Amino acid sequence: MSLARYACDPAQSRGRRYSEAPAPTRSDFQRDRDRIVHSTAFRRLVYKTQVFLNHEGDLFRTRLTHSLEVAQLGRSIARTLQLNEDLVEAIALAHDLGHTPFGHAGQDALDACLKNYNPQSAGFEHNLQSLRIVDALEERYPAYNGLNLTFETREGILKHCSKANARLIEAREPGGVAQRFAVPMPAGMPSRQPGLEAQLANLADEIAYNAHDIDDGVRSGLLSLAQLEDVALFSQYQRETLLAYPALRGRRLLFEVIRRMLSAQVYDVINATRAAIQSAAPIDVQAVRQLPPLAKFSGEMALQSASLKRFLLQNLYRHPQVVQTTQAAQQVVRDLFEAYMGDPAQMPQAHIDRFDGIDAPQAAGAKPERVVADYIAGMTDRFAAKEHERLKGRAVFPV
Repeated sequence: MSLARYACDPAQSRGRRYSEAPAPTRSDFQRDRDRIVHSTAFRRLVYKTQVFLNHEGDLFRTRLTHSLEVAQLGRSIARTLQLNEDLVEAIALAHDLGHTPFGHAGQDALDACLKNYNPQSAGFEHNLQSLRIVDALEERYPAYNGLNLTFETREGILKHCSKANARLIEAREPGGVAQRFAVPMPAGMPSRQPGLEAQLANLADEIAYNAHDIDDGVRSGLLSLAQLEDVALFSQYQRETLLAYPALRGRRLLFEVIRRMLSAQVYDVINATRAAIQSAAPIDVQAVRQLPPLAKFSGEMALQSASLKRFLLQNLYRHPQVVQTTQAAQQVVRDLFEAYMGDPAQMPQAHIDRFDGIDAPQAAGAKPERVVADYIAGMTDRFAAKEHERLKGRAVFPV
């Protein structure tokens, strides 16, 4: 399939941080995807929380299955819009590599630990941690740390970044992946954007988690179909499904409604993005980066998606059962951080060896608190729970 003129062409990539000869049978973006799939951090995602902790059930989504769903949705949309499917897939598969054990609960706890230990710390950001992993923390190659991915993949991985961390990255890599967060645009000018493939991976992430969190919420018993009838994006496709299959009930009904929801959002993104591209008429990738976001929902779908997110926040993510588990998970992270800072010898020697006083987002060496955060962030749910039991002598979760 030919690429649109505004798509990211691997032949025109801004390249890797360390020069390498091209692969004989794969494009640079295919090579990025393969390196991500073979990484240690990617394998760990199978035992990292999406919403429900690993021990709560075998069929709930994990960070790994979520990433695969994002990649599938992203590739489907990219193909229709003549964008680079391989780049969308690479970004989708890598976007959650930096998530801590226990999902957002672990991230919030680790962020607080870093800031409490050192008020000058920029804290913990999972998008930045994903970049740290592919730039420095993976140890697979003899000539460099990290995976040495292309600029375009790294740009997509860094979906959000605080100004403080962005300035640190920009100082080490001028005009690089953090420039759009670090350098303000003149008044009246739109903020810089990543390429369309990165914008699309971000939307595919939203579509995927809205749909599968409904599925997991109902499977867990914390959400009911009756509750979901108050959500416009769900109820309209439930009515549509029951008109076609009046006798449908239970899991088959839920699956069919979610399938129709997913299709509607995918086609909405295709149509809205195509219209935005036609209106803006970017001549190349650089033009895309200077424009407002072009990959988007229609106005109506954006409102419906936002309403669904509010419903999930109120009824699932803040459900008392989830909150109780969240509080326990955060205590585990706090206890681990305190234990390792108090006695670094409790960590493997390879991590202690990284203590060198350099606190930079892309450095292999870092201050002790950052090394401890890297170690905890890399844990799976069950390893963190086992470590906590080893260090504290009590089990918080069944493992």
